[in-house]
Amino acid sequence: MTGRIFIDLFTTLDLVAQAPGGPDEDRSSGFPYGGWQAPLTTEVDGALIGEGIAAMDALVLGRRTYDIFAGFWPDHTGQDSEIADKFNAIPKYVASRGTLQPEWAGTTQLGTDAAADVAALREKHENIHVIGSVDFVQSLLAAGAFDELVLYVYPVVLGQGKKVFPDGATPTSLELLAPPVVTPKGAVLLRYGPGGAVRTGDMDAPNRGA
Repeated sequence: MTGRIFIDLFTTLDLVAQAPGGPDEDRSSGFPYGGWQAPLTTEVDGALIGEGIAAMDALVLGRRTYDIFAGFWPDHTGQDSEIADKFNAIPKYVASRGTLQPEWAGTTQLGTDAAADVAALREKHENIHVIGSVDFVQSLLAAGAFDELVLYVYPVVLGQGKKVFPDGATPTSLELLAPPVVTPKGAVLLRYGPGGAVRTGDMDAPNRGA
């Protein structure tokens, strides 16, 4: 088996991915805009997100996102929530430097080299999804431990917060895997795969683009 690792992120135009879902999701560094995604969602992106969740057979989370999910989804099984049923049923893997005593069934803590452990999950699962967890995602991106970066980019600029690619991010190229999808409220779904090393050129060089 050779599975695929998907990183699913909801971001602003300035690529802030902190606390899209609610005011108290992540207030670190005094972030005041928690829940910025909610006014901009539509049935279109909702359906696309649902399709991705339906296909997954393993979920990987950073510690903060795991604590949020573990405090919510186990209480919603059997309440006409396909998302809850999926999350509760599949294996969960958590990247955490601290001691984890999980009560959410199916949870496993990753080892000290979490990026390598995530890459190894390709041998156990077909569709591995990392949702949110922006701090941990940066280590996966730096290590190239992903097959598809799925960005839902919403038409809002916040000017602060945790970014997908902060200053000092590892230089890398990305390859567009599918045509972008635009929602009625102007969000854009972008799917990228690893594109190798950054290439440079000269826009004034003869025969450019040939």
